[in-house]
Amino acid sequence: MTSLMTWTAVCPAAQVPEFSGVAALVGGQQIAVFRTADGWYGLSNWDPCSQAAVLSRGIVGDAGGEPVVASPVYKERFSLRSGQCLDGDGVSVPVYPVRVREGVVEVGSP
Repeated sequence: MTSLMTWTAVCPAAQVPEFSGVAALVGGQQIAVFRTADGWYGLSNWDPCSQAAVLSRGIVGDAGGEPVVASPVYKERFSLRSGQCLDGDGVSVPVYPVRVREGVVEVGSP
């Protein structure tokens, strides 16, 4: 059985500079959407370490080949691929699929 994905338009792709993020409200959830040289990623915008919706404003970079965002509050790094925190055991954030169609960034949700 396949589940259908609902895609929500977020913004024009051209408005998101490489190695940065934007926040979007998708299905009542704050999602942080990031653009890197390798593509697009989506995470929850909620930083579980600082208890604030700030990940979209984090520093986007690389940690040993893993694309990451560092929280702007306490600087914990979260994998953009898996949502796992690289600096705290058992800490993670949900990940969301992101695509670009006809120049528009879209976030998927089941």
